[in-house]
Amino acid sequence: MTRRRLTIAGLLFTVLTTSLAQLLPNLGGQRAGISSLQFLKIGVGARGAALGEAMVAVADDPSCLYWNPAGLPLARSNAIFVSHCGWFAGLKHEFAGAVYRVSADDILGVSLTSLASDDMERTTETNPSGTGTYFRYSDLAIGVSYGRQMTSQFSFGTTVRYVEENLDVVKIRAILFDLGTYYSMGIGSLRFAAVVTNFGSDVAPAGDMTLIDGSQIDSYQSFSPPTLFKIGVAFEPLQDENHKLTSSVQLNHPNDNAENLRLGFEYSWRGWLFARAGVKRTIGESLFGSDRKSADDYSLGFGVFSSLGFTDASVDYSFTHFIELGGVHRISLAFTY
Repeated sequence: MTRRRLTIAGLLFTVLTTSLAQLLPNLGGQRAGISSLQFLKIGVGARGAALGEAMVAVADDPSCLYWNPAGLPLARSNAIFVSHCGWFAGLKHEFAGAVYRVSADDILGVSLTSLASDDMERTTETNPSGTGTYFRYSDLAIGVSYGRQMTSQFSFGTTVRYVEENLDVVKIRAILFDLGTYYSMGIGSLRFAAVVTNFGSDVAPAGDMTLIDGSQIDSYQSFSPPTLFKIGVAFEPLQDENHKLTSSVQLNHPNDNAENLRLGFEYSWRGWLFARAGVKRTIGESLFGSDRKSADDYSLGFGVFSSLGFTDASVDYSFTHFIELGGVHRISLAFTY
């Protein structure tokens, strides 16, 4: 029976991904580079990264504050979550979140995201070796989330997020919104989820910049935020007392790039040891070949869960492979309270 379920699941994945590649064209080929606040697209948490970011129908822990706020009612208890990632060019990406169950059906959450560089020395046309003064690049997002269990099968969630981006004297500020839904379809463990993230009006930098000739610039072009629409399904083709395999498929429609497909798999042994893998493919690219239009292609990871008496704790690690830039490592911790 187990082998039969795995075979059926594999066939479903193959048929779905092949059909999407044939039916959906690469609609995003001409949209690259038209949005701002790119740090909001960096995924949080080692589990989500290891699953290829196919998380909208899977996120049932505090990382749902980023992936899909409709997953908040799925959190089993109040929890604190932190994640660290050493990003490219010496940047550090941090995320912290907490969820609190107000009632049996209502859950609140808060989150903070940061992307920052170390101090960098200013250079100018006349001082290419440095001026002796320093500045720092930094991004910040603070979110407040609310999730509600509407029925035994359906939940929704929303996030209001204040976003700020700083580059020396130039700064961007914005208010953005996420809206997500989650539906258990009542067919085994099959569930469906959809979410829109980073929805808001166009934003433009503010601040006075002095050019080498002494003139000043205080007006800049505006760009849209990196709005992303995601739909996904997940189910367990294998689940018994000792083993559990979760499969997730997700289709992303960004406003500033090509549509892409995410596949994620998580194997759990006795509920405390986890192995994960994920893959990303641009629509129109081969599922099993090389994706020439995506920055990253595959990811791997593992995690452990332990009940410590006074709290339940989980530690997760992931590695994401970027085709041109190399690899990115993430680690995340979660604690109940």
